[in-house]
Amino acid sequence: MRHDPGRRPRAADAAAQALVTIRATGKNPWVVDAALAVVVAVLQEAGALALPGAGLPDHLAVLAGSLALALRRRAPIAVLLTVTACMLFYAVRNDPGPPAGFPVLITVYTAVRAGRPLPAAAAGAVFLGGTLASRLAAASGQAAQEIVQSTVLLVGWFLAAGVMGTVSRHQRAYLRQAEERAAEAERTREEAALRRAGEERLRIARELHDSLTHSISIIKVQAGVAVHLAGKRGEKAPDALLAIQEAAGDAMRELRATLEVLREPSAQSPASGLEHLGDLVDRARAAGLPTTVTVAGERRALPSAVDHSAYRIVQEALTNVARHAGRASAAVHIGYGPGELVVRVDDDGRASPGAPPAPGNGLTGMRERVTALGGELRAEPRPEGGFTVRARLPVAEIGASPPGTGSPLTRTGCPVEETS
Repeated sequence: MRHDPGRRPRAADAAAQALVTIRATGKNPWVVDAALAVVVAVLQEAGALALPGAGLPDHLAVLAGSLALALRRRAPIAVLLTVTACMLFYAVRNDPGPPAGFPVLITVYTAVRAGRPLPAAAAGAVFLGGTLASRLAAASGQAAQEIVQSTVLLVGWFLAAGVMGTVSRHQRAYLRQAEERAAEAERTREEAALRRAGEERLRIARELHDSLTHSISIIKVQAGVAVHLAGKRGEKAPDALLAIQEAAGDAMRELRATLEVLREPSAQSPASGLEHLGDLVDRARAAGLPTTVTVAGERRALPSAVDHSAYRIVQEALTNVARHAGRASAAVHIGYGPGELVVRVDDDGRASPGAPPAPGNGLTGMRERVTALGGELRAEPRPEGGFTVRARLPVAEIGASPPGTGSPLTRTGCPVEETS
């Protein structure tokens, strides 16, 4: 039985529509290939069942040639050879027409897409040549010209499959190159950002060194000269002058540490903490600011960030009292509570009750420190006069201080009032 030309468009349309549907809905490529193989097997077997002359070997060849498509991505050349041999065997024995070439078309596309165009071209030529020779040899009632024209049409489909495979391969290579370029651009962008950040740190370090270091060094030298001259004259150096000399030395130490961190980010800055609070209070007293310290709760080890921030808050608060409160006294309160550290600095200066605090970098810096740690800061005038700064800093429990170590405040010589 010869192939009915009227059936060709319907079979081709059904196969094409099935392929489009599978590709549109499939997510896993192996699932797509398996579904494609099943659909092609069903269509090819339906065509074989319509041929009265098709026997068991023909049905086995159709099933083998169709189901082998499930492995087309894993072994494109092996599948190409298997499908071509099976479908050529089936086509030579039964002359089913162009639908027998659809599985071969798919494998030709897959082989070209995998970068193997020569085996694909050879398989296509063998299949087309074999079917053409078989049909011409067995032609009875069908003009040779019609057979050749049908084969030439199928050649066009094979060429189209090869072109689509080439385009798909180039597109995949382009996408891979685009991803590599994007990754390289991202890496280059990160390197450029790090380089700019490093250059900015070095610029800041140079500016700090050229401006602050020179000024602080002069202050320290002048204070030291004044203390030395007073000693030569047999006079006692004023406490304020000694406080200036000590404060300048501490400022130089911290500035050097800051410059070291700016120049080398991996360096660890020896941050000041509450263990230096006694020295800070002594300097405030020497500068003419009466200051008391009260510690409540059980002292324990603090995270370095909390310890350093608490020290800086007290330092900035005492500086503001000395600069803005006139003749005043200050009271520093350190409270160790469950999961938190409370730092409060009160003064009885000339701030008017209810008056808003004057904006400045000091309060802004304190607020930024506290916010970064997830705490709360309140800076406002007191109802009875003066000003208060209260910071609550969350603290993770990392254990109490070992017995016998003593208080960091009492070791500095600063009298501390203990409260429970």
